[in-house]
Amino acid sequence: MGQTIFGRMIAGEIPVDKLLETEDLIAIRDINPMAPTHVLIIPKKPLPGLAQSAPEDAVLLGKLLVTARDLAKQLGLEESGYRVVINNGEAAGQSVAHLHVHLLGGREFRWPPG
Repeated sequence: MGQTIFGRMIAGEIPVDKLLETEDLIAIRDINPMAPTHVLIIPKKPLPGLAQSAPEDAVLLGKLLVTARDLAKQLGLEESGYRVVINNGEAAGQSVAHLHVHLLGGREFRWPPG
């Protein structure tokens, strides 16, 4: 897989509004937010999407969700509610071929989405 824009962000080649960085992931504010709070949680491992993850990625996938939960609490979204989204594939709305989790909050969401 060639380096994506997220890979360049992780490498520090593109400046980002970083909320968190660990050994395994970064969390940044989305530059085109779909909600008042819109955070992208991006693993440093360059997985193209959820469908390409393997059983050995289970711990990493768990860290992505735990990070979403922790950031939601830190950002004051816990009480009002928030949405956690993983788009997998172009038809689902995935625009960057690097797995990432969207944390959205600060407004009311409807179901079904889109």
